[in-house]
This record gives sequence, C-alpha cells and structure tokens, in this order.
Amino acid sequence: MPDKSFFITGGGTGGHIYPAVAIADLIIEKFSDAKLYYVGNPHNMEAGIVKLKPYVFLPVVSSGMPRKLGVSCFLWFVRMFLATVKCCYYILKYKPSVVFGTGGYVSAPVLCAAKFLRIPFVMHDCDVNPGLVTRKLAPFAKSVSVAFESAKDKLDSDRVFVNGNPIRREFSTVTKAQAREKLGLGDKLTLCVMGGSQGAKTINSAVSKVIKSLIEKYDIQVIFQTGKKNYDETLKELKIVWPEFEDCKNLIVKPYFSEMVYVLAASDIAVSRAGSLSISEICSTGLAAIFIPYPYAAADHQRKNAKFMEEKGAGVYLEDSDASSQRLYDEIVSLITDISKLDSISNCAKSLAKNDAAERILSQIIGE
Repeated sequence: MPDKSFFITGGGTGGHIYPAVAIADLIIEKFSDAKLYYVGNPHNMEAGIVKLKPYVFLPVVSSGMPRKLGVSCFLWFVRMFLATVKCCYYILKYKPSVVFGTGGYVSAPVLCAAKFLRIPFVMHDCDVNPGLVTRKLAPFAKSVSVAFESAKDKLDSDRVFVNGNPIRREFSTVTKAQAREKLGLGDKLTLCVMGGSQGAKTINSAVSKVIKSLIEKYDIQVIFQTGKKNYDETLKELKIVWPEFEDCKNLIVKPYFSEMVYVLAASDIAVSRAGSLSISEICSTGLAAIFIPYPYAAADHQRKNAKFMEEKGAGVYLEDSDASSQRLYDEIVSLITDISKLDSISNCAKSLAKNDAAERILSQIIGE
C-alpha cells in the first residue's frame, strides 16, 4: 500500500468509539507507516481513549440537534457550521486519502467536510435502523458498512455491505479459563451484568436486590459493571441488602472494566443493554443474554436490536419497564437451571458473530 493518511471519526458512546478504534488499531497493525488521525469531541470519552493510542487526536466540538426550534437551534447550526469549517481545515492540512466514520454527533461535520472537499469516505452503522447521518450521507459515500442485513434496504446506496461490527480479535480468541484466571475467578457458572459504558440505573437497582440470593442459592459468580456515575449509589443499595458483600469471593463490582474482553469471555450469562457493539461482543463470546434496551435511545434502536436478537433465538428480550428485581431474578434463574435453554441461546448468538468484520471493513477503506 502506498503511503497514506487516514481520518477516523466516531464518538459520544462506546458503540461509536470502539468500532472506530478497532479499525484504527488494525490500520496501525497492518501499515506501520500509515499516518492516522482521530477526529473527536475533546469533552467526550473518545478523547481519553485515543490518548492511550499511537495516533493523533484532532478535537472538534459537536452536540446533538435541539428538538425545538428557537435560539438554541440557531446556535447549534452555527456551531455545526464552524465545526465543519474546522474539519475542512484539518483535511487541507493533513490531506487524508480517505475518511472513515462510525457515527455520533462528531462524525457529521467530518463527513460533511470530506464530501465538500471531495475526499472519499466510508461509513459504518452499527444498528438495525441506520442513524440520520448515515441515511443522509450514504448516497455520497465510497461505501457503507452495516452490522445487520435489515439495515441494508434502508439506505439509498448500491454500495452497502453487511459486515457486522468491528471488534477486537481477542473476543474470539481469549478462552474462558484464561479470562477467569485473569479476573481471579473460579471454574463455575458466571453471570455478568453491564449497562453499557454509561451504566444503567434500572439494571443496577434490580440486580442489587437479588444478587445475594443468586450467588448463595445457585453458587454462581457475578461480575457487575455499574457504570461510573451509578457506582456509589449501587454500592449503597448493595449494602442495604447484603452488608458484607465485599467479603464475597464470587462477586466483582466495579464502575467500569477497560478490558471487557475478559469479562465477557469469563461469563456464561449476561444481563445487558442492547447497544449494537455490546450485542456483537456477546455474540462473539457466545453468551446467553437477557437484553434490557435503553428506552430513550435515539430512533429506538436498542429496542429494535433486542427484538432482532430474540427473533433469532439469540437472546431474551425484557422491557426496561418490566425489569423488576423479581422478573429479572426469574429470567436469570431460568437460564441457570435450564442448561439446554442456555446452550441454545448461546449457540444461536455465536452463529450470528462476524469475527472478520474489521478486516472486511478495512478492505472497503483501502479499496481492495
């Protein structure tokens, strides 16, 4: 490959950031002389993640469009215009051969700048229903990658490819034994609870009330990611139900795990939100998951993702409003006590995994 410069963009949530980082890491791995720049919002989590990577972070401030017309909406258009101008400056200065975007508010000005300056761009959309930026810019893209087959027909382009979500290859190579040893866990049935990178109050509260019974009655291990903003409140709830929970060797409670590959690889059952990246990682590791979609997700995409998994026999779908501690307890117990059901969901999930997604998307980016 001739010497090339790449722009990668995507931000706001882990579902946008980690697929972008997976592609950026693969580019660095395969082309050591490539120049790679990550365009993101300096106030969002992508800034902290990219600081640890061997590529340059280019800051652009962006935000979601206000829902009501007025002064705030006018100011938003001004900010987006200025952000697009800044991205044009970055493109003219660093001269990328191609731009790759995975969504989030920050990707819009970058991709619009690429379109204006006639720089080829490739997009990836992780959800069953593609987002607004993907739908509007798909006709102008060099190609579009999607995670789900059903998303293909919703885009006005004949260059749409169903690749799955790009995830780190460790999700399909780390063994259960290796992961459990890494986390200091034993060889027994393991449940992981995760509400995405931001955590989920509904899930945390419901699990906190039943976690003692699950561990003591069914002799399982639990890995509990609460999310940073919900950590202290979750600990308070746990101490009310189980004052001595910190002494339990079968329980790990943390606000956030930077190495989710070990958490998922160590587990058999997951209680999770239904973000597309989480689903892809769950499929790759073959977990039997109970999906509780975030009810206020943009375009209701998490509910659609969860319904898709349930229709494929690859997960249990539970509404956030129905996720009481008793209902969630019953769903978890049904998987613990019915191994054939657990195995069936696990196998269906694994059948949906697309572990070569990153390589396929990279082929689109570099034009192979």
